[in-house]
This record gives sequence, C-alpha cells and structure tokens, in this order.
Amino acid sequence: MVVLGYIGALLMGLVLGLIGGGGSILTVPILVYLFAVDKVTATAYSLFIVGSTAAVGSADQIRKGNVHWRSAIWFGVPSIIAVFATRRWIVPALPDHFGNVLGIELTKGTLLLLLFAVLMLVAAIGMVRKTAPTAHTSTGGRTASLPITLLEGSMVGMLTGLVGAGGGFLIIPALVMFGGLGMKQAIGTSLVIIAAKSLLGFGGDLLAGCVVDWTFLLTCTATACAGIIIGTRIGARIPGERLKPLFGWFVLVMGVAMIVAELTSG
Repeated sequence: MVVLGYIGALLMGLVLGLIGGGGSILTVPILVYLFAVDKVTATAYSLFIVGSTAAVGSADQIRKGNVHWRSAIWFGVPSIIAVFATRRWIVPALPDHFGNVLGIELTKGTLLLLLFAVLMLVAAIGMVRKTAPTAHTSTGGRTASLPITLLEGSMVGMLTGLVGAGGGFLIIPALVMFGGLGMKQAIGTSLVIIAAKSLLGFGGDLLAGCVVDWTFLLTCTATACAGIIIGTRIGARIPGERLKPLFGWFVLVMGVAMIVAELTSG
C-alpha cells in the first residue's frame, strides 16, 4: 500500500499541473486510505503537500504570464486569512464525535471528509454543466465586483480550511465563471492562490499543536512536485476549453467514490 501511496502522490502532482486543481482531492484519500494517516492529520498534511507542489507549479505559470495578479490578490488575501483562522481555531474546536447518524458513527474526521466530498460534487456539476465562453481572457468577460470577490475568497478559504484542501476545485470555477478569466489563466492564478493559502493554513495547524512526521511528509511532497513538473509540460499542449469538462468529470468521480467509502467504512 505504501508503494501505491507514492504512485498516488506522483499522480496527484500530475493532476495539479495538468488542470490546476484537484490535487488535494487525491492527496487526502491517498493519505487516509493508502498511508493510513489519521483523517484530521491528513487534512493538515494535505495543505503542506498541495501548497508546496502548487508553489513549484506556479513558478512555471508566472514565467509563462498565466497569472492574473489582481484576481490573485483580491481573491487570495481573504482566502488566506480565512484558511489560517479555520485551521488555527475552528478545526481544533470541533468535537471528536458527533454521535451516531443512520447507523454511521460520525467522527470529526468522517464529517470533514464527507463535507469535502460534497463540495467536490457541487463544484463538479457547475464545471460540467456550464460552458466557459471561449472569448474570456484576462481582460474580457464578466468581472465580479470587489465585495463579491472578497466574499468568495473568504468563503472558499473557510471551506477549504475545514477539509484541508487546496481549493482549486472551487477557485477555478469562480475565476472562470465570475472573474472573467480564460481557463489557462484561471489555472495559473489558482496555483498561486493555492500555494499561499495552503502553506499558511498549515502554519495554523502547527500553531494549533499538530504533530508532524517530517520525513514522511517531505518525501510525499518531493514525489508530488515531480508529478507537477510533468503535468505542467503536458497541460501546455492541451487547449484550455478542453480542460474544464475534464476537470469537472474528474472531481465528480472522486467525490462519489469518497462518499461511498466513508458511508460504508463503518
């Protein structure tokens, strides 16, 4: 299972480099189901792995000019604040057990993973059903007002902070459908936001007393970083409009699989 786990980490980086999100969708299940990491600890580890991997990928996106910095700042700053506060104070304050619901023992870890899966389904449906206008560019298309952008960033930060996700599966739809960005630019901007907020969110875990196996964590991170380098090269050859439905269907399948796994694990 450990070997499969490292193969999965490589695949996680590949997916993150290819579609700019979805990395954490793979990271949390890999840590929980293949490496047998505690569910709550896995959400913390995921932030570090995905944040570090996204930082590697975003360097290449910056070089290519695929980052819309205004969107990264106005969306990213409130998101960073929200995810740090969530990991530092909200997650540690949640009770370990929420009782028995329909015969399922609802623990903090199970609840977080189920919430994670539900968010994946919502984002996936939006990406699959709505087609992004091909005319969208960094300067064209609809652009959300500043208050809405700040609110979206805060909400995404809080939600992804709860489940330990990078949040690309929520950030990319927001940037494409409401921010007026093309898919390629949304991916590059998403990676910058993911890197900053995930690593700072992990800092909130450290301040909250999270115990870290650094040897294991850094090995997984290095493997994922190798994957994102490969994924970025492949993604550069695929038209942006073809990435959106691919991303949506991928998220949908993973979300259903996680819900089934959690509801049948007890």
